[in-house]
This record gives sequence, structure tokens and C-alpha cells, in this order.
Amino acid sequence: MIELLVLGTLTGFTSGFFGVGGGMILVPLLIVSGFEMKAAIAISIMQMVFSSIFGSFLNIKKSSAVFKDGFFIGIGGMLGGLFSGYIVSSFSNTFLQYLFIIIVIFSILRIFFSPAEPIKEERKQNKFILILIGFFIGLIAMSIGVGGSIMLTPILVGFMHYSLKRATALGLFFVVFSSIAGFSSLWFHGQILLTEGATVGIASLIGVYFGIKVKTLIHSNSYKKYILLLNISVLFMMIYKTI
Repeated sequence: MIELLVLGTLTGFTSGFFGVGGGMILVPLLIVSGFEMKAAIAISIMQMVFSSIFGSFLNIKKSSAVFKDGFFIGIGGMLGGLFSGYIVSSFSNTFLQYLFIIIVIFSILRIFFSPAEPIKEERKQNKFILILIGFFIGLIAMSIGVGGSIMLTPILVGFMHYSLKRATALGLFFVVFSSIAGFSSLWFHGQILLTEGATVGIASLIGVYFGIKVKTLIHSNSYKKYILLLNISVLFMMIYKTI
């Protein structure tokens, strides 16, 4: 129980600071702690419901404008997340771990080659395209126990010209939609671990609060380096446990 509380607090800080659901760090840590991939996914998704709602509430108080595209991406993510329980039930733990590794590599490369602050102005996006992007991110992300920010942030920064900090704030908002859908889907397929998930989720609220506070103090270029460092650390952790 104490171990889960510590993991929840650490994951919450990561969620608030990096604008992620927390699954990209929680899933590897749970696997290292002895949980199987599917159990780690179940705990991670429930934690995301707690951290993403609270974190987005804190972000919205600072700037509601950043979420103008987030609603449509979120709707798509919710639709995609509803199918995640089928994927988790249909594929092996090893397959899901390799899929996780591929997603992290994509995120590292896209963020590395994108500026921390946009060179061009943000594009006005077609609402259908936003929903479609959200659908595929929600489908894949919920199937590997992450909220989707790890995939959405590189897209927002690299193709839609969001600043990195704005992208991570919108990414956390997206996780609200995708995690609720993922939780519902895994619940329907009997994959959710309520006690463990709630323990980690409640503990994460403390970490989220301080993570968002610290984020506002960091320069954009330094922030980019921290995100890359996190992703690379997660990548090596997953490779070590998978191969």
C-alpha cells in the first residue's frame, strides 16, 4: 500500500509537470515492481481519471483558450478509448509492451526535431480531423495504459505549431476524455483493479498540484529537455523489462 501511495504521488507530479496522464511512467514502474502489463494498464488508467481531471481544472483556471481544439480531440479520444478493452483482452502482454516502446520512440523523435516555441502561428484545424486524430490516439493509448499525451503532444508541436507548454496542457485535458472511456471499457471487460487504482489515483492529486506549480517556473527550452529526458528514461526502462 505504501509503495502504491509513493508511486501515485510521483506519477501525479509527472502528470502535472509534463502534461501527461502519468501512464508512461507509472506503467513501467508498476512492471518493475512486479505487476504484469495488463494489471499495470488497469491501475494506470484509473489513476489518469483522478490526475487529468484535477490537473485540467488547475490549467483551465490559468488559460481556457488553450482548450479550443481540445474538446474535439477529446471527443475522438473518448470514442477510441471505448474500444481499448477489446485490444487489451485480445493481445499478449509482450505485444503491448513492444507497442509501448514504439510509441515512446516516436514521441522522442518528433519532440527532438520540433521547436519549444512555435516558429509559425497555430493552424486553424478542421474539427473532423481533430476528432479523427483523437480517435486513433485514444484507441492506441488506452490499450497500452497511457493517456495519449505522449502521442498528442508531438503532433500538436510538430504539425499544429503549438508551443510545448500549451501542447502539454491540452494533452492533459485530452486525457480526461480518453481515460474515462478507457476506464469504462476495461471495467466492461473485467480488467479494472479498483483498490490499487484508487490508492494510486488519490495519492496522485498531491503530485499534480505541485507539478503544475513547478512547470510555470521553467523556461521553454529547458522544459523541452526535461520532456526528452523523461521519455528516454521510460524507453530504457521498458526495453530493459521487455527484451
